[in-house]
Amino acid sequence: MLTRLDTSARDFEEQLEELRKKLSPDGTVVSERSAQLTMSLFGEAISPQQVVERICREVRIQGTQAVLKYARALDDPRMDASRLRVPSERMVEAHKAVAPEFLQAVRAIRNNIARFQQAILHKDVELTDGLGQVLKQRYRPLERIGICVPGGAAAYPSTVLMTAIPAQIAGVKQIAIMAPPTPFGAYNPEVLATCYELGIQEVYAVGGAQGIASLAYGIPEIPAVDMIVGPGNLFVALAKRLVYGTVAIDSIAGPSEVVVIADRTTKPPNAASDLIAQAEHSPGSSIVLSSDSKMLDQIDEQIQLQLTRLERAELAKDSLIKFGASILCDSEQEVVRICDRLAPEHLQISVDDPDRYSSQIRNAGAIFKGHYSPVALGDYAAGPSHVLPTGGTARWASGLSANHFLRSYSEVEFTLDGLRAIEPHVTQLADKEGLTAHRQSVKIRLD
Repeated sequence: MLTRLDTSARDFEEQLEELRKKLSPDGTVVSERSAQLTMSLFGEAISPQQVVERICREVRIQGTQAVLKYARALDDPRMDASRLRVPSERMVEAHKAVAPEFLQAVRAIRNNIARFQQAILHKDVELTDGLGQVLKQRYRPLERIGICVPGGAAAYPSTVLMTAIPAQIAGVKQIAIMAPPTPFGAYNPEVLATCYELGIQEVYAVGGAQGIASLAYGIPEIPAVDMIVGPGNLFVALAKRLVYGTVAIDSIAGPSEVVVIADRTTKPPNAASDLIAQAEHSPGSSIVLSSDSKMLDQIDEQIQLQLTRLERAELAKDSLIKFGASILCDSEQEVVRICDRLAPEHLQISVDDPDRYSSQIRNAGAIFKGHYSPVALGDYAAGPSHVLPTGGTARWASGLSANHFLRSYSEVEFTLDGLRAIEPHVTQLADKEGLTAHRQSVKIRLD
């Protein structure tokens, strides 16, 4: 099922690089439906980047007219301006209609996320030398943010929880949810009920690049935001990259991915289920690393067995074939090296002693340790956000947290004595740089 790679092969490095490129946010992985819509809308097979540039430019210039044009063509032919915002009555009805057990789960998960995010929230800092110098670092929440919630092939109330709650813990007051006008998106009862439960009042039935552009540039029906967060397909990721600078963004996310580390203590059914779970995102990348070839064989057998029992088996199977790999390493050190090179979004260390690996690994969006910590816990309930760096960007990027919704600034306050003490140092640098007005702005206060 999984493509087998061997680190001892002469061309392994080339194979690994090709595999890594598939996970890159610069890739061109789109669903078959998206490719067909592109051809239908533009009459030619233009690249995803060109699609996004056209849509965002039209929304920036034409506003609502362009948003409706693409909403009708891509999602709902009946869309008009009055239907862009989901009525509050519909959210109330959804909240009443969903199962009580679902709302109980939402409340429990909200508490888990809030507890974790509150614990890691940045605090103001004050530093003084006692000689007339006071330095402060202040943190203030953003005023207004937009959250992208996918809704093409499945509903994602978990995305609302994992993005909105960190923002609320940071102190953000205005949160706008953007989801496509589909039964899985802005019209999904569980998504709407989750928004209502969290006190979110703005839900807009717009998806794709036109939704990102609406949030970034603003239209009469959708006020512009300061930051856009949340996952989406390639078109959403490229649109976020395009509007960055007009607004802040969390990341440019590519296909979801997992790397599983296995050894002789791994339980093959567990490892196989983690690989399949990531693949059912479709596209989703699933890679297993081990220095035990028999274990890799057993995991592959389990994948084939479990696929016969799953509802989304065909989607998962397609992703496993296209984006999956089973990598045989010649040592544990090689396992660590390749894992760091891949820098996966999710790292599942499915062994008896996970610290043996985690203590050496630098690059991963989130690490799940041992036999009883499946990635699904992070996706749904644990507490850290499931919005994580993909495509190898975990080498330098971090997962979304409440701190992303804070902007920081410094405060500098000196007394006369403090200014007198530091003046010689300022004068030295100002003279070397030829910025004499800088020097004079200090000296004039002393003279």
